[in-house]
Amino acid sequence: MEKDTIIELKDVKKSYDGNTTVIENINLEIKRGEFVTLLGPSGCGKTTILRMIGGFDTPTSGQITLNGRDISPLPPYERPINTVFQKYALFPHLNVYDNIAFGLKMKKVSKAETEKKVKEALEIVDLAGFEKRDIQTLSGGQQQRIAIARAIVNEPQVLLLDEPLSALDYKMRKEMQLELKNMHKKLGITFIFVTHDQEEALTMSDKVVVMADGAIQQVGTPEDIYNEPANVFVADFIGESNIFNGTMAAFHQARFADALFECVDDFEKGTKIDAVIRPEDVEIVEKGKGQLTGTVTSADFKGTFYVTFVQCGDFEMEVHTTKHLSAGAEVGLFVEPDNIHIIPYDNTINHYVGELGAFDAEKGLFVRFADVEIYVDYKKVYPEAKVSDGKLVDKSGNEIVTEGVNVVVYFNPEDGDMSDNKDEGIVTGQIVSFYYIGDHYSYTIRSKSENDYVIDDDSLWNQDDIVSVIIPKDSIKIQFMK
Repeated sequence: MEKDTIIELKDVKKSYDGNTTVIENINLEIKRGEFVTLLGPSGCGKTTILRMIGGFDTPTSGQITLNGRDISPLPPYERPINTVFQKYALFPHLNVYDNIAFGLKMKKVSKAETEKKVKEALEIVDLAGFEKRDIQTLSGGQQQRIAIARAIVNEPQVLLLDEPLSALDYKMRKEMQLELKNMHKKLGITFIFVTHDQEEALTMSDKVVVMADGAIQQVGTPEDIYNEPANVFVADFIGESNIFNGTMAAFHQARFADALFECVDDFEKGTKIDAVIRPEDVEIVEKGKGQLTGTVTSADFKGTFYVTFVQCGDFEMEVHTTKHLSAGAEVGLFVEPDNIHIIPYDNTINHYVGELGAFDAEKGLFVRFADVEIYVDYKKVYPEAKVSDGKLVDKSGNEIVTEGVNVVVYFNPEDGDMSDNKDEGIVTGQIVSFYYIGDHYSYTIRSKSENDYVIDDDSLWNQDDIVSVIIPKDSIKIQFMK
């Protein structure tokens, strides 16, 4: 651990009831004085991490250290850490002064010292002179500042903020983002902030920790997160993105959206990739120029630019431009090589550890993986085998024992399908996430036993829809475990 690391999470896991895992082996270092934001959709585990750092939850396994000391078993009041909650948790029967002074009085700090610290805290949050005001007379933004003043008056080493801006209106939120950033500079202590608002995270943070499904997807500066997303989830979650499936065609060349693009990233020829292009990085040019030609389908004014959609054959491109174009206009699209971010395709998608069962001459070879139990053609696993007297034998006529053999079972997302008829597919689950990829949607369906299946589909389904996953037997591939 580096000397300037104040908080470190080491292989931290959190489960409830011994079954439901909400945090899976998190490793994270937070530097002294940093403004760190935990960012992700609802249910991704960011608040659970905050609660464990604050002492309100205990890790199931792993360690949380403060200045190198394991604080995992310590209660909140023994940690030099204070928390600003989403609903502020102010005492309605106490005035501003007594709310802020509450913690100091509990520590039996002298009256003179308490008055001094409360005054300093109010000056930091720009509410000097509010000591005698009733809490009920304050606006939402003022109440939030009082909550922060109450937290910082105890001079914590770390301040935790659990979505403290979510109850404010848009204008007040924007103002408070700047206020918090300024407070962080004044105090010089470590801020750990939780939000699901991407703009908030990018505006305020020194470091952003993007999370999904209880795991860290990427850690980096706001610029790194936005410009160099580590995977398709981050690219889709942070800001707007055009995402296309493709392949590397040659050195610094990628083929996607039925066109060839120069790029600065390089991977081996033939590598499957996802190409990410931000809408503001697409330039509208004359028809016939640029890499793509298409037709404008819509253009909506957003104050400083137009959100314009251009249909290029089967593929759609979102463009943010100051030019106003009417629907039906034919245009060219050009993207500079360094504005194309290439992400190697995740080859672990739809790969499962499975097990073979007994061979049945009529049904085929039994295979079990994830939630699925099916019979497949034995040639998928044993291409040189044959059937003799109802048994599976090798070239020498020796019986092949299949039961208990470990295999890897996989299929391509584009080979699957979805249905609202639960009896039509091989497994039923809930759509937990999806994003648009150029000419189709990519859906993640999670079964009750928490296995994920990724399916490409042209139709738009809704988050949380219950669907069955259809996988043709011919599309299933099987390999022996290495």
